[in-house]
Amino acid sequence: MQKIRVCFVCLGNICRSPTAEAVFRHLVEAEGLAHRFEIDSAGTGAWHTGEAAHRDTRATGRARGVEVTSIARQFLAEDFDRFDYVVAMDRSNRTNLERLAGSTSRTIHLFRDFDPDSEKGSEVPDPYYDGGFDRVFDICEAAAEGFLDELRATHAL
Repeated sequence: MQKIRVCFVCLGNICRSPTAEAVFRHLVEAEGLAHRFEIDSAGTGAWHTGEAAHRDTRATGRARGVEVTSIARQFLAEDFDRFDYVVAMDRSNRTNLERLAGSTSRTIHLFRDFDPDSEKGSEVPDPYYDGGFDRVFDICEAAAEGFLDELRATHAL
């Protein structure tokens, strides 16, 4: 059985995408589906490569029983071959990913498009500027549930 490979992508890979990765991992583990997934996160920029997630991201996760353990890395062109689902946190990073993909036909999803209560095209906001780390966790939890529902239907999980 081949694993479903997912990569969540934001700008620096220290706040939003590590949150999405940790929340989604926590969800699939709770559902007994961890063996079916490879889950990662990355940033379109390399500024924080090698760093742990932001301390407030980690603290917010711990307070909710979700460990955020990812180490920042940059998303590379070859990652398109590695992952079945590339999931951007916002439109700007989706555009950066589309540019990186070039002429290859790649579907790059917006994470909040999987949340049935969010308007299509909605973004996961940067916690520094738009609502803080708790709000980002709430958004990621809702989108993760919708994403898993979509994957269950698509992959007969």
